[in-house]
Amino acid sequence: MRYDAGEVITAMVTPFNEKREIDYEKVEALAYQLVHTGSDAVLVTGTTGESPTLTHEEEIEILSSVKRAVNNQGKVIMGTGSNSTETAVMMAKLAQKEGADAILSVVPYYNKPSQAGMIEHFSAIAEAVDLPIILYNIPSRTGVNMSVETVKNLARKYENIVALKQSFGDMDVVTELKLNCPKDFTIYSGDDSLTLPMLSVGAHGVISVASHLFGKEIKSMIRNFKTGDFMTAKNMHQKLYPIFKKLFMAPNPVPVKAALAYRGIIEEYVRRPLVELTKSEKAELIFTLDSI
Repeated sequence: MRYDAGEVITAMVTPFNEKREIDYEKVEALAYQLVHTGSDAVLVTGTTGESPTLTHEEEIEILSSVKRAVNNQGKVIMGTGSNSTETAVMMAKLAQKEGADAILSVVPYYNKPSQAGMIEHFSAIAEAVDLPIILYNIPSRTGVNMSVETVKNLARKYENIVALKQSFGDMDVVTELKLNCPKDFTIYSGDDSLTLPMLSVGAHGVISVASHLFGKEIKSMIRNFKTGDFMTAKNMHQKLYPIFKKLFMAPNPVPVKAALAYRGIIEEYVRRPLVELTKSEKAELIFTLDSI
């Protein structure tokens, strides 16, 4: 395998205080907790980290804070994607300079490039840095789907394009990716509820939101599946399924921040245009959380 970031990667939230400023003390505390509760790696400044509302300076400071907290006890991956190729290249270079172990780069959003445009975009990034690159395909947010052929071409051409986060629940696509990409190319589920189904057709693990709360359980589910204890893995999937769904009852990361606040880990504040859960929504989420 060209690069293994582990089986459970937590797409980490960015803790804010009541002024919606970054609480770096809680950033470090949360990152430390994650790598000691089942996470093999922490992904910072992704969508779950509210990257659309972070400045580039804040993103670099978050990376530095998490690197300090994790202290080589897990990998630190930085979300560096952009719908501008120039910006994505710039952020990838900064991530490399500041010591990220790998980067996650999303399909350009809103401007909806063609497959040829995606190839040029990711080629520019791959040629600019030596870091391992995880591609991120999430059509529901980007408005366009990256094809199997595009992923295959990029993975075969560039040794540092090592993995794909697939947030698209078509198992045939995962099978086609496994059949067409290099054998050491890694596929991650980008949706907690799809992890077990994707494992069954060749995925390696998950880039998770629920692992903020149930990292050890998700790790156990994956380990049990890979060692042949399919029934135990299925039972854990079914046990966690209700919270997998409730964590997306409102735009991510609003529900997971509310759940973490309920557990006393961080505050629930999000930056606008996101808003916190209503009292009734919070009660619904907490009921599900306490039922697990």
